[in-house]
Amino acid sequence: MHLRLISWLFIILNFMEYIGSQNASRGRRQRRMHPNVSQGCQGGCATCSDYNGCLSCKPRLFFALERIGMKQIGVCLSSCPSGYYGTRYPDINKCTKCKADCDTCFNKNFCTKCKSGFYLHLGKCLDNCPEGLEANNHTMECVSIVHCEVSEWNPWSPCTKKGKTCGFKRGTETRVREIIQHPSVKGNLCPPTNETRKCTVQRKKCQKGERGKKGRERKRKKPNKGESKEAIPDSKSLESSKEIPEQRENKQQQKKRKVQDKQKSVSVSTVH
Repeated sequence: MHLRLISWLFIILNFMEYIGSQNASRGRRQRRMHPNVSQGCQGGCATCSDYNGCLSCKPRLFFALERIGMKQIGVCLSSCPSGYYGTRYPDINKCTKCKADCDTCFNKNFCTKCKSGFYLHLGKCLDNCPEGLEANNHTMECVSIVHCEVSEWNPWSPCTKKGKTCGFKRGTETRVREIIQHPSVKGNLCPPTNETRKCTVQRKKCQKGERGKKGRERKRKKPNKGESKEAIPDSKSLESSKEIPEQRENKQQQKKRKVQDKQKSVSVSTVH
């Protein structure tokens, strides 16, 4: 009975020594990690410090340093902020800063967006785009030069003159084409999209209501029959007005001579 009691006491003492040694080793590990390790970590921290913030993160979170004034503290994030890229390691996942000319990046050698003043091309940020490319100031990327493209010509329009298709022999006809692709800044400009040429057709009379403006004006200005006689001078009077005064005198003298000759012939016939 006494032996059994002594053995139980021995077992209990060994068990208490084992627990004490485990607590001592855990305390030594925490003191080695950081002297000010806090037990109540928040915000995804696995271990933390009251002064330095997060010291390590929970699985799948990224460890990053944030500057607050003159001090940097550790934070744990689900994704890295702009200007950083995430790298996963067996012991820690951390955010690493991109190159100085990168705004965002996939890794240290591949930018996805450049800072102001740089143009993105194949993961690099350049001051000027390579030959054969041009800068797109909207996306801040180097893009291919785009030249203008146009469609085939449409058929020629009917031959017209002053908007009419009748009452003339010579007019004009046009044809057009569409712009399929507008050019970029350095691309070739678009050629003309319309052409006009002269055309000749067989004259045909205009139906009622098809007369052009000019024809209607002529009809409006045409005088009446009575007015035309008064307005238009006689052809004989026109000829006489054109004659020289000397010619008129000669003609009058010739008429007088003819009258005198007739009178003489009449007097001679009465004497016989």
